[in-house]
Amino acid sequence: MPKPNPVWAYSIPAALLLMAPFDILASLAMDIYLPVVPAMPAILGTSPDLVQLTLTVYMITLGVGQIVFGPLSDRFGRRPVLLGGAVLFAAASFALAAGSMPLPFLLCRFLQAAGAAAVLVATFATVRDVYADRPEGAVIYSLFGAMLSFVPALGPIAGALIADTLGWRAIFVVLGMLAVLAGLNAGLRWPETRPEGAVQRLSFLPILRSPAFWTYTLGFSAAMGTFFVFFSTAPLILIEGAGFSELGFSLAFSTAAIVMIVTTRFAKSFVTRWGIPGSLRRGMLTLLVGAALAALGQLFAVPPLIGFIMPMWVMAVGMVFASAVTANGALAEFGDRAGSAVALYFCVQSLFVGIVGTAFVVLLPGDSAWPLVAYAAGMALVVLLALGRR
Repeated sequence: MPKPNPVWAYSIPAALLLMAPFDILASLAMDIYLPVVPAMPAILGTSPDLVQLTLTVYMITLGVGQIVFGPLSDRFGRRPVLLGGAVLFAAASFALAAGSMPLPFLLCRFLQAAGAAAVLVATFATVRDVYADRPEGAVIYSLFGAMLSFVPALGPIAGALIADTLGWRAIFVVLGMLAVLAGLNAGLRWPETRPEGAVQRLSFLPILRSPAFWTYTLGFSAAMGTFFVFFSTAPLILIEGAGFSELGFSLAFSTAAIVMIVTTRFAKSFVTRWGIPGSLRRGMLTLLVGAALAALGQLFAVPPLIGFIMPMWVMAVGMVFASAVTANGALAEFGDRAGSAVALYFCVQSLFVGIVGTAFVVLLPGDSAWPLVAYAAGMALVVLLALGRR
């Protein structure tokens, strides 16, 4: 049996100051870049589809990388994977700031996401090592979730301000510098926490055979994919189509994240009342309502602040109801292999969102609400049918 390595002597606030920067950076690298997405085809001399691929590659790599770096952290330790990931993230960010050609830029986004996947795996593995079966673990996870709720709200605003003041390259310089500071802090203060003799034995087949795993993982994919399609299309609709400034776009975009934050405040009582299947069902129904409102806005050419952003507020509520319960629903049968199940849950979700979400954005008019309508409504119906069969 692996023996815990009790070397972590930090209070909860100190542990959060040490770990949270890595969790936030992994998400910030996606959101802070959004205000300059419409300008990137001209800057890089490429097509909008390849620029969209820089978002997709990041999301897919972030998910798949967890399958790769999880076993590496068990074999070589949390600390080397964390520090290596921080170095890779920082180096790729600085390379992105210096880039001017499309394919090297895409490669650097892949490397940046690989670094983000490494630090995420090491961070969450450390939480499991130190706080397993302790109430502090639940506190840290909930605080991580609260912090990450603010990233989609503040990231685009920060990106717009940085780009307006210093230019688009400064966005990636800032990301690189933040990763360097977080890595230096971790290098000085982050001890190795891997239990002695830990060996990860991956066993994915029983998980993949579980109808519950697929139902709730698809529910999570519906929620996260809706937001992915929203931030993939919003810059084209609001900046290029409606003439919003980068800052105006960021403020409008952030309102959806604010709705999610407010809904999260009340989600616990609703989940307690409805239960896990009931919460997922209501989340999917709310996605359908929001998709219908967005379709009406598109059909009748309603100004996008009303016809696109406000329906997204409705969908944001459904996303919170769904994502509040999907992990518990998907992983309930796998307490004896929770690590493998968690890695697969996030990996499947990232692949599904990245591939299917991108397909909707590319195949349907990306400067309209139709990709969002089709993804949110289609996925909600699939999940509702899966729930009905259980």
